[in-house]
Amino acid sequence: MEEWYHYVLLVVVGFAVGFINTMAGGGSLLSLPTLIFLGLPPAVANGTNRVAIVIQTAMATAGFRSKGVSTFPFNLYLGISAFFGSIIGAWIAVDVKGETFNRILAMVMLAVVLIILFKPKMRMEEMQERLTGKYLWLGIFVFFFFGIYGGFINAGLGFLMILFMHFVNRMNLVRVNATKVFVVFVYMLSALAVFVWNDKVDWKLGLILAIGNGSGAWFASRFSVKKGEGYIKTFLVVMVVNMAIKLCFI
Repeated sequence: MEEWYHYVLLVVVGFAVGFINTMAGGGSLLSLPTLIFLGLPPAVANGTNRVAIVIQTAMATAGFRSKGVSTFPFNLYLGISAFFGSIIGAWIAVDVKGETFNRILAMVMLAVVLIILFKPKMRMEEMQERLTGKYLWLGIFVFFFFGIYGGFINAGLGFLMILFMHFVNRMNLVRVNATKVFVVFVYMLSALAVFVWNDKVDWKLGLILAIGNGSGAWFASRFSVKKGEGYIKTFLVVMVVNMAIKLCFI
């Protein structure tokens, strides 16, 4: 990392990743290869990427709140559940490589696209949010396992979180994204702590990447509120198809 343009590359990639992760998901499929290309071992790249994601999700959460979008305390309950799952996933990631998950992840994301495209559109009267009772407990249960995956690899998890909250909790996509970024912020703290404990973080590169991630996330969070659900849906479909095709050829 002697060349100045490497740092510029990280900031530019980080901005794109922050925007993509906030609007949909899958941005780590761009940042992780970049970190490995710059010479980091895969496990260290995985840990270093978490530094940027923590900053990114904090900025995105602040951006949504600045526009008056918050789902507290529902987001906190899901975040705490995912927090404990993430500890398990991060400990696995320290020693186990995750390449075998690529093609599985591609199939999952293609399934997400099919559901988004072909599920009958809900009428507005059917879109009353379901954030309490059995739907809250179901979310807490599912997000524990989301947390395990998030602590392990994290790439592409945003798609699954969006799918679950949109169709199970009946939240519009703007509120789904606001919830998602807060939940990721919470569970990513525990994952990052595990990587730090095992000396799998390059702080300099992580903080440089975070400059881009945070900027992209702040812009995307406020932009998505302004543009509304239709724009997010289009962006989501495009990103899922693109990431799934890429994974099929890794």
